[in-house]
Amino acid sequence: MKARTRIMQTPDLGLPPTRTVNPELHRGSTVYFDSYADLRSAGLGEYGGVTYGTDRLPQQRILEKAIGELEGAALTRVFPSGISAISETLLAFVQGGDHLLVCDNVYGPTLRFCREVLGKFGVQTDTVPGNAGADIAGYLRPNTRLIFLESPGSNTFEIQDIPAITGIARERGILTVLDNTWATPLFLDPFALGVDISIHSVTKYLSGHSDVLMGSVSTTAEHAQTLDKAYACREIYGSPDDCMLTLRGLKTLHVRMREHFASALKVAQCLQDHPLVGDVLYPPLPSHPEHHLWKRDFSGASGLFGITLRHEYAPEALGAFLDSLGLFGMGFSWGGYKSLITAGVPARNLGGRHHGQTIIRLHIGLEDPEDLMVDLRHGLSLLEKQTPLE
Repeated sequence: MKARTRIMQTPDLGLPPTRTVNPELHRGSTVYFDSYADLRSAGLGEYGGVTYGTDRLPQQRILEKAIGELEGAALTRVFPSGISAISETLLAFVQGGDHLLVCDNVYGPTLRFCREVLGKFGVQTDTVPGNAGADIAGYLRPNTRLIFLESPGSNTFEIQDIPAITGIARERGILTVLDNTWATPLFLDPFALGVDISIHSVTKYLSGHSDVLMGSVSTTAEHAQTLDKAYACREIYGSPDDCMLTLRGLKTLHVRMREHFASALKVAQCLQDHPLVGDVLYPPLPSHPEHHLWKRDFSGASGLFGITLRHEYAPEALGAFLDSLGLFGMGFSWGGYKSLITAGVPARNLGGRHHGQTIIRLHIGLEDPEDLMVDLRHGLSLLEKQTPLE
């Protein structure tokens, strides 16, 4: 055998199978078949194994099974980001002429996709209040196909009455989708509340280390075939490396979420008593307007919440507070071990409780909460020296 041919071969070490704690990582496009019979079977759509690199390599299939079992889902698929999971779900289940209802407090790109992409294909989208419940019936049309929920909603943290909405939707044959990233499957069971499809930005708590971009979609048996066919058509698959990192993160999810919840509750209670702070937007607090819904439907909470200040400040004055923080990174996303902070005025179509107010959003990581509170108190002491806007 010539050298150039020899180098193309994979050496056989003659070792027995290697078993490690974590599954083997596969990267590749071409996947070998053992026989022409298997190749023909793949062409007919009857082959039981992996056919190509986009056909969900083993680590993706393992991750989907793990998330699916955690969710109690009939089928789960993972995608390269949270917004791709959302957009692929909407593409799979709606068509031209359909009407969508989207909670006004959803993740901004969700509503943008509905209006700017789906709108080009004749799909109409309206928003409903972030604390919608049975009153959603007044927003329905004869062609309403899907209701998209996020509870609690991004930045302003209103909670929807999920069972009230899903009960109305099911009577009328309307699909319900919930972005459950905040609570994770550990603290909220969407399917038990009548939701048809559960979506996660795996980027956040499920992976947990701020080094992954991924999303997941889980569905009941009734809608599994539609999701499966749409995935197979588009092949928007998850990165093998990101699947492996997420599988690693899932092993500690229950430990991390317990710590995030406990620490966030301490920090939220501390901020609630600060003279500069207006509202603390954290559903576990009795002061939250939908606390009763959180207490009824959720078994815990994540480390993400928001606060308002009693007065508005100029950007430079607010920066004196935010820039002074030593333990909070300033950056988008959340769900990792590191505490993060952002600030801004959320864009809303329907106004709402905190319309026009600056929301300071905190993700409480895995640092000691006492240290985080010292850091925040110091930053707020600098803000006290600033003059608020009229």
